[in-house]
Amino acid sequence: MTHTQQNRIFGKQKQEHILILASGDRVRHLTVKPWMAAIAFCFVGVFAIGYLLATSYLVLRDDLIGATMARQARMQHDYEDRIAALRAQVDRVTSRQLLDQQVVEDKVDKLMEQQQALVSRRGKLGQLLDRAENSGLDAKTETPASADAADAKGKRAELPAAMQPIERQLAGDATPADVTPDNSTLAYVPPRETSGDRADRVFSKVTLSLKGIEQRQRDRVSQLTTDASDASAAISNVLTRFQIRVPSETAGVKPDDNSAVGGPYVEPEIGPGIGNEFDNSLAQLDTALTRLEAVRETAVSLPFQHPAIGKEVTSPFGNRRDPFMGRLALHSGIDFRFTPNEKIRPTAPGKAITAGWSGGYGNMVEIDHGNGIITRYGHMAGVLVKVGDIVGREDAVGLAGSTGRSTGTHLHYEVRQNGRAVDPIYFISAGTKLAGYIN
Repeated sequence: MTHTQQNRIFGKQKQEHILILASGDRVRHLTVKPWMAAIAFCFVGVFAIGYLLATSYLVLRDDLIGATMARQARMQHDYEDRIAALRAQVDRVTSRQLLDQQVVEDKVDKLMEQQQALVSRRGKLGQLLDRAENSGLDAKTETPASADAADAKGKRAELPAAMQPIERQLAGDATPADVTPDNSTLAYVPPRETSGDRADRVFSKVTLSLKGIEQRQRDRVSQLTTDASDASAAISNVLTRFQIRVPSETAGVKPDDNSAVGGPYVEPEIGPGIGNEFDNSLAQLDTALTRLEAVRETAVSLPFQHPAIGKEVTSPFGNRRDPFMGRLALHSGIDFRFTPNEKIRPTAPGKAITAGWSGGYGNMVEIDHGNGIITRYGHMAGVLVKVGDIVGREDAVGLAGSTGRSTGTHLHYEVRQNGRAVDPIYFISAGTKLAGYIN
């Protein structure tokens, strides 16, 4: 087959490129294949791209480094600003906590002063309450101001003991405030209830409680003063009706006796938030109780008790027919039916001025009660005291009998005032009215 025919059948064959290298007498040739050209082209392209990139990096490196440094500087400044803000917030929180602690301690000091004042009052008031109870007034009252007084002394390095229950109440929400909760720390957050706010609420309750105790003390003192004044007035009215000298309000007190007193002048002591009002009320109560004690002591010493409770009256006071002579005669006492040898007790304490046989009285005991009043107990089978003895209300002065001008076993009870016989029933009736004050 000819060359022309081959071209017609297979197409035109492309001639290969041959690279000839000559060096002296030596000649070399290298056939350049298409793939070799492609590889060479790719290599040159990669080199060119690398060169361009390296050149661009060298040209733009300073700008890139500067931008990176600027970004890092901005980030550093942002973090520094945030840290400064957080530090300021921590300082505010710390300052607030210190301030709250100082406020709490100041309020605790005030409460302790009020509590100490109430405890001091209790000491003064306790004596007056005892005196009121001894005087027959209902003085049973409670003043729970001293419940925690002993625990509140000392320990100033820590919270005082009186604050411990308050501290427990304040510790109801012990969750600390978040300092850095998230990236929104610097945003506005509604303020939480602080320990100072809780302390205000707790101390308000405690203060109201202490004020309630103080008011109850004032009310109790006022009521006792009124009761003591009413009781002393009632007793005084009875004593006045019997023409008994009523003791003055200053009995036993000598305000002008300054012959043996002295000392530097010091301003009067006034408790915190209390003033002199309570002290004045205590002074008024003391005066009323002193008055009551004086008149009550006088009333107790007089024969207002019943000489024979539950006994039958066989002969009252006044004119009657004499059982022996059968004619009208004055009966100067009251006769009570007794069983033989039954004990006879006086109607009031006093001093025995007669003890023995006394004419128509038979065996008689006469007791002097002061204020010109004496009582007589006649017709006794036996006398159990002697002249000069001091007898009490529960002491037996003799045994019931029928001696002297008597028709049977009984007690002749007689009351004489300034030497004149008076109806004992008046004293017995007055004693019934005064039973709540002198018994």
